[in-house]
Amino acid sequence: MWIIYAFASAFFAGLMSILAKIGIKDTDSNLVTALRTAIVVVFAWIMVFIAGSGASLLSIDPKSLVFLIISGLATGGSWLCYFRALQIGEVTKVAAVDKSSTVLTMLLSFILLGEGLTPPKMAAVALIGTGTYLMIESKETAPGAAKGYRWLVYAGLSAVFASLTAILGKVGIAGVESNLGTAIRAVVVLVMAWMIVFMRGKHRGVKQIGKRSWVFIVLSSLATGFSWLCFYRALQEGPASVVVPIDKLSILVTVAFGYFALHEKLSVTALLGLVMIVAGTMSLLII
Repeated sequence: MWIIYAFASAFFAGLMSILAKIGIKDTDSNLVTALRTAIVVVFAWIMVFIAGSGASLLSIDPKSLVFLIISGLATGGSWLCYFRALQIGEVTKVAAVDKSSTVLTMLLSFILLGEGLTPPKMAAVALIGTGTYLMIESKETAPGAAKGYRWLVYAGLSAVFASLTAILGKVGIAGVESNLGTAIRAVVVLVMAWMIVFMRGKHRGVKQIGKRSWVFIVLSSLATGFSWLCFYRALQEGPASVVVPIDKLSILVTVAFGYFALHEKLSVTALLGLVMIVAGTMSLLII
């Protein structure tokens, strides 16, 4: 069952990137992250009360709570970097760099979580890593779409934080109902995001957001909420070294949108890289 949740997480994550790319076009990325997180928090806590897990909040093990909070901080860092990269870079390339967190997460799960490192899994890691590199190295297809390579720095930081999020979340979610764990992390991200917004004086920009942007911000927030709920349910039941790569297949949705809607065409090299990423990920389900 956790495999179904992992694939659902990938679908909603890809949908989120699409909607967010449109929604943050003319709005500060940090402000958008804070607004989206506020909606996700409301959505997550509604799901907690529907699932009836709110009563267990006070009985959470302190260790699990600490790891959930740290995981939330890592998520906040990942989001802030990802949406900044998404705002100034091509959605296809940003998604490819962000998905490089898969390799780091798998290696950390082998080292820290004791999820066995076998030759077939090493081959899968090599496929995913090489595929990601090929997508990153493909030449720019839309001059002016990315401001130099600043987007690459932000996307790379997003990948590092995303990897830490998965590992810390795997530890923190142990013994905690998945909806409740998601809601707690969302609150941490919310506080972090708004602190940064107020520190940078960007909160005044709320009044300047148009109706169209609001629609996409809300829709991307709901997609994020569903993605989180599915991801942490899968992470609770399945191995992180497999759940995370499946979740990163959201790149297929993102690339398809980038190609058909934003005309971000893939080179032969990038296409080969995408095929390798998918092949490496799918192989993890049969080894």
